[in-house]
Amino acid sequence: MFNSSFRISLILLVLLAAVAAYSAGSGSSAAFPNPAVDAQKAKTSSQQTAVVAGGCFWGIQAVFQHVKGVINATSGYAGGSSNTAEYETVSSGETGHAESVKITYDPSQITYGELLRVFFSVAHDPTQLNRQGPDEGTQYRSSIFYQSDEQKHIAEAYIAQLDKAKVLPRPIVTQVVALKGFYPAEAYHQNYAANHPDNPYIMYNDAPKVAHLRQQFPELYTGK
Repeated sequence: MFNSSFRISLILLVLLAAVAAYSAGSGSSAAFPNPAVDAQKAKTSSQQTAVVAGGCFWGIQAVFQHVKGVINATSGYAGGSSNTAEYETVSSGETGHAESVKITYDPSQITYGELLRVFFSVAHDPTQLNRQGPDEGTQYRSSIFYQSDEQKHIAEAYIAQLDKAKVLPRPIVTQVVALKGFYPAEAYHQNYAANHPDNPYIMYNDAPKVAHLRQQFPELYTGK
């Protein structure tokens, strides 16, 4: 249990981090244009999936759980084999896995390209190589794991579009690779940010991302 002065200090740090993320992090929503190449919005409701990685999966999951059209977001591992898809093993950085999130979404409400716009602008910093904030190692790399030629084309085209427009101060280092398998993480990692809002890591690193989403993309934000 935190004492009151420590809790106030944490809250102040969170507020400062949120302001910094909003004003200096990834820029305004206008700075991140809609993808020039994207899938058409479906005419009927269905389910599709996208798999991305960008640092600790707690924060990525928390962001996409608040995106309109997302049905479910699951923390897990991608990039390695099934027999090494376990948290302590993945944390060695030697398994080929990245902490990842599988996003199940309704393509009649949100497109794959719109999900990537959120991913690049508020969910993480795509210019950091093999790290994200305080976390370092290949398991925290920025990756898009495509499941079709269309997803690959949209992802590569959007990265080229953002780099050409110099939306970010440094080149994007996000890998675009084929998904070989996604393995859900242990139960205690699921919905971690929602279940542990007072955890200092969540307060400082992940709560500002959700606040940034709400500020930058009010039309996409949902409070569910």
